[in-house]
Amino acid sequence: MGRAGALGAVVCGLAVAGLALDILVRPVRRASAALVWAGEKPLRVAVQDTAPAAPGGVRTLAADFAWLRMQQKWEHRDGPGTAFYVRLATDLDPGMVWFWKNGARILAFDIPVWRLSSAAVGRAVPPSIERRVRREQAAMALRLLERAMHHHPVSAELWMERAAIELFALGEIGAAAESYRRAWELPGGPPIAARLRGVLLMRLGLRTEALAWYRRLLPQLLRDDDLEGAAMARARIRELEAEMGGRAAP
Repeated sequence: MGRAGALGAVVCGLAVAGLALDILVRPVRRASAALVWAGEKPLRVAVQDTAPAAPGGVRTLAADFAWLRMQQKWEHRDGPGTAFYVRLATDLDPGMVWFWKNGARILAFDIPVWRLSSAAVGRAVPPSIERRVRREQAAMALRLLERAMHHHPVSAELWMERAAIELFALGEIGAAAESYRRAWELPGGPPIAARLRGVLLMRLGLRTEALAWYRRLLPQLLRDDDLEGAAMARARIRELEAEMGGRAAP
């Protein structure tokens, strides 16, 4: 195929993807902002009803288009539009972990800023309203991640994202510590997840649990030749054993 033919195929593919996206969006374009914002049934039902007829490659291209449109909405700080296209992209291509992870991050951390800026209008937002908005958006992000984990049950990346939302958006240290544990125990789980869990246990004042965790962690760090991590774990073990009157770490 010559250059002209290849270019024509690309243009044709993009046109088909754009058309497919329009067909998928049309049934819910007029849905109420509240339902789209909440990420409830209308969007999911429309995609399920119309997408099965589309070939897999078209669905993937349509998902990429949906993500591009999400970025356009994001640039204009359009919260409902951004949330809409995050949901559409993940429904169209649930195999793309990147969509889920970054979509959840946008829902939890970017959109609350936009909502609070709109509510402020030159005056301070009451702390109670700020807390409510941030919790609403974090809850939406966590629901998105729960759907993601249905498709990717062994993704450490998704558990790391969940932990970050629980910790920084909700301030739920115990829940974040548990999510970091889940991330570390999955295949390919990052060592930083284990270290962060130990730090959070210490912050919670759970000295016994932290000591048990660092004792469990140390052999794994040594097997992985993580000398810096192993040195940190040893230091924590000695510190905790000195506080609790236990025996010294090896």
